[in-house]
Amino acid sequence: MIALLQRVVEANVRIEGKMLGSIRTGLLALIAVRPTDTVESASGLLQRMLRYRIFADPVGKMNLSLRDVQGGLLLVPQFTLVADTDKGLRPGFSHAADPALGRQLFEGLVREAQQHHSPVASGCFGAHMQVTLTNDGPVTIWLES
Repeated sequence: MIALLQRVVEANVRIEGKMLGSIRTGLLALIAVRPTDTVESASGLLQRMLRYRIFADPVGKMNLSLRDVQGGLLLVPQFTLVADTDKGLRPGFSHAADPALGRQLFEGLVREAQQHHSPVASGCFGAHMQVTLTNDGPVTIWLES
């Protein structure tokens, strides 16, 4: 499973103009599921996201986690993160999980996040979404489980 984390001042996701979820200071996590991913790998990735120290402490060092700053977490499914770009001019998506597995693991990740952290918001698996963010830093980190 892949999470592309972006430290944000604010972020939101909309579908057809309707606000689906939004956060203030925190993390926007774009999530991709691979065929070999499991519930366990999703859970491990979530724990890393919640504890990963990418927020500044009082002296400006990246030393605080999302939990430490009590920031929001916006989870957005994005299968294009696993795009195969080795050849040609169009990405392939054979490295992405089957949609049924992708949905199951993404929605499970959202439920588990809601049990362990607040606030949590999410996009909708399989939907065409518009994501708006104000990146803080900018800080963007690639995590894999």
